[in-house]
Amino acid sequence: MDPHGADQRGNPLGGVLFSNAWAGGAENYKQVIEWHNFMGAGVFCLKACDPAGPDDDKYCEHIYDRIGCSYNAPAAYVDGVFESCLGDNQDFPGIYTGADGQVTTYKQPPESLGAITTMPYQPKVPASSSCTPYQSAQLYSGAPSASVPVGTTPVTSAAGSSATSSRAAAAGSSRASGSSSAAAATQSAGNGALANSGSFASVVFGGLLGLVALL
Repeated sequence: MDPHGADQRGNPLGGVLFSNAWAGGAENYKQVIEWHNFMGAGVFCLKACDPAGPDDDKYCEHIYDRIGCSYNAPAAYVDGVFESCLGDNQDFPGIYTGADGQVTTYKQPPESLGAITTMPYQPKVPASSSCTPYQSAQLYSGAPSASVPVGTTPVTSAAGSSATSSRAAAAGSSRASGSSSAAAATQSAGNGALANSGSFASVVFGGLLGLVALL
């Protein structure tokens, strides 16, 4: 999922995301223009890129939808680990440096050619440090709740799902992630992207999907 789509109106249509990571306070939200979210069978990741950064569209590239979190948000995933870290910015998705030192842009093949079974490169996992561990209960206890007036029918939101989270290359402000089976999040000292998944607190994902958040 991303803010573009085939007609530039969002994928899904109307999907928007807000964050307080760069707005200076818990109640100060700013719309994030460039972001992407990948949902896999065993992992999901969400990356929000600083709208004031010069390369937000490159860090949150949205065209590599067939190669998932490992290439769009590379991280040192560890099963069952939940932590918030400082980290370096990742390389731009799809841009890699070969053994000969040549910088190349990956061209994703069309789905009509079948499954992608080989890749010409392995993504570089950004270095991380100053990690703060969390228990999964600490991450999900802050999830927002809503009361339903007596006599009304509750509406089920599509927001939030139990999956694995990412320890992804990022830039921005502190947050944590977690899930039922893997991982953690990193925060970068640079100005590129904020990556996370599985927690609820400081990113509002509007439009058709309700609320998703990052700490």
